[in-house]
Amino acid sequence: MDTALKARALRAGDELAGAPAEEILGWAVERFGTGLAVAASMAEAVLVDMLSRIRSDVPVVFIDTGYHFAETIGTRDAVRHRYGLPLISAAPQLTVAGQDAVYGPRLFERDPDQCCRMRKVVPLDRALAPYQAWAAGSRRAESANRGNLPVVGWDERRGKVKIHPLAAWTDEDVERYVREHGIIVNPLLSDGYDSVGCWPCTQRGQGRAGRWVGSTKTECGIH
Repeated sequence: MDTALKARALRAGDELAGAPAEEILGWAVERFGTGLAVAASMAEAVLVDMLSRIRSDVPVVFIDTGYHFAETIGTRDAVRHRYGLPLISAAPQLTVAGQDAVYGPRLFERDPDQCCRMRKVVPLDRALAPYQAWAAGSRRAESANRGNLPVVGWDERRGKVKIHPLAAWTDEDVERYVREHGIIVNPLLSDGYDSVGCWPCTQRGQGRAGRWVGSTKTECGIH
């Protein structure tokens, strides 16, 4: 573990705690340059838009699980076309058919943690391996589990700096930015889905209530 980098990250988290999102992301881009990657779920392109206004060569990582809604893939393609940022689609080692052959069909029902690990966590780990830091659009308002999310912190498992520029944003803040900047938004957000993941494990619902309905699972494990 890089203890100096961890200490720098925790110090930055304190110093930037009340800073605007643009300043937080700007600090990350200035500090790490192309050693930074920005993860995007393609619910909306707020963080990607913000990044494009700062620097054009920082990569955006999208986890292509093989189980995404067509609307999510369409949003990814629209974002790629509009912004022209380097976009990495991180895919699992096994296709859905390959996973079914090895582990049996509908693993997402029988063992959702294992399915998420193979289709989300491991692909993201591989995609982030070359980078010192990564940013994500997670927000405290999304769930109780994210209530203490720092704007800059330390990803202990991956040994990387992790940045959450939008950590303090409310739903209204996101809506305002979308409206003011004409941001690309996943059409599912206008169809009753407040949170969009893989189609087998996502239903319409407020907040994250539509994710993994009927189970105690609340996070896929990438965060």
